[in-house]
Amino acid sequence: MHAWTGAHGNSLYGDSWGDPSAPPVVLLHGGGQTRHAWRHTANRLALAGFHAVAFDARGHGDSSWLNDGDYSDEAMAQDLACVVRTLNGRPVLIGASMGGMTCLEAVGSNVVDAAAVILADVAHAASKGGVGRVRGFMARHAQGFASVEEAAEVIAGYRGSHSSTGSLSGVGKNLRLASDGRLYWHWDPRFLDARGDLVERAMRLGARARRLNVPTLLVRGEHSDVLAPETVREFLSLCPCASYIEVAGVGHMLTGDDNDAFGDVAIEFIRQTRS
Repeated sequence: MHAWTGAHGNSLYGDSWGDPSAPPVVLLHGGGQTRHAWRHTANRLALAGFHAVAFDARGHGDSSWLNDGDYSDEAMAQDLACVVRTLNGRPVLIGASMGGMTCLEAVGSNVVDAAAVILADVAHAASKGGVGRVRGFMARHAQGFASVEEAAEVIAGYRGSHSSTGSLSGVGKNLRLASDGRLYWHWDPRFLDARGDLVERAMRLGARARRLNVPTLLVRGEHSDVLAPETVREFLSLCPCASYIEVAGVGHMLTGDDNDAFGDVAIEFIRQTRS
């Protein structure tokens, strides 16, 4: 486990895999997740010869909650820069959902100098219906859970499966035990109030996409209701250096639904950019 100081004196906590002198790859999780969502992909990256680093975004997991509730893309990009400055060379950035927006903001505004960018089911704009479904799920269950098993069933229902997915220990990483003995999501509830207007964000991130000048890979889950095919086409027109691949049989949570498949795609792309 590692600790860094973020852009506003906040604490950031994360893990790393592989040789610290190897080419760095930084993995950024989605909203409401923690760094542990990347543990399988990070391990595969380490076995492939890279130094993988995953950290909890501000307001998530073990990282600090901000007193002023600043969970904007800009603030998260500045935190990312603090982590990157401690690494050995220009990193490849991999971001899922919220983490991908952080990557776009950081690289497109020249806050971070990256070697390449991989966006997991996220671009400059998102489907309002899909985002509403995600935010609705995150806002529910404010009363917490009596057990990890109960939370696992809720997650399985959200993903549309009939049984809980993944290990209970993995589900437990996304929960915190409160003084009342109940388990709550491991993120600051104020995060949902700080994400901004979707139209304004799409315009800002679209401008960032135009400024990307490093190899960029956009990966979409075939059944995603957050990243629409027309948005993919628009992003590719905005960002001529970007390429695109679709992972069959999965939805928005493609890094969790089919972690090994996503890891294979990411490793192949990184190797191509370094050849």
